Amino acid sequence: MPVQSYTNTPADPPLDCRACPRLVEFREGLQAEHPEWFNAPVPSFTSAKPRLLVIGLAPGMRGANATGRPFTGDYAGDLLYHTMLDFGFAKGEYQARPDDGLELTDALITNAVRCLPPQNKPTGAEIKTCRPYLLSTMAANPSIRAVLALGRIAHETFLTALDLKRAQFPFSHNGRHELPGTNLVLHDSYHCSRYNTNTGRLTEEMFRSVFTSIRKDIP
Repeated sequence: MPVQSYTNTPADPPLDCRACPRLVEFREGLQAEHPEWFNAPVPSFTSAKPRLLVIGLAPGMRGANATGRPFTGDYAGDLLYHTMLDFGFAKGEYQARPDDGLELTDALITNAVRCLPPQNKPTGAEIKTCRPYLLSTMAANPSIRAVLALGRIAHETFLTALDLKRAQFPFSHNGRHELPGTNLVLHDSYHCSRYNTNTGRLTEEMFRSVFTSIRKDIP
């Protein structure tokens, strides 16, 4: 698999990573404005030997960027973690803070870009710069068998990271793709953001249907 070439890259960037000047400038501004926030590249949240990788695009400002744990502190985390609890991919109680004692079971959650981007929109160059950390995370967890991409951009970013042609694997909600040359199955979902749920683009039932499909690949 292509991820093997990244085994010497750390799975998470250093907390003072300065690889992307625009993201560093934005982060430093928030550090001055909100010194109580995490305000650093957000490390992955994982269990031992995860079989499911959940990948988002980037941390949310008042979510992971503030708390330091992926999808923690905003609405997207409410829907994601409650669904993962229901399907046995997490245990404990989600209380939207990193010290709530929630643990993942057989799962790992990360973002394609580990730093908060302005307007929640990383550039192509920033996605590419952070790509080695995504690949290293996968290389460090060979137990992964299924990947859940939250949103089209996460879907396309993941395929590009594995050098797979995006046109061969079109994004669709609850889409499922067996990826040639790997032992991975890629599942797709509309992002579990408040905007998508408020507009009806994504319902709780639709989101749960994706996890029902995942459980068929990960009994």
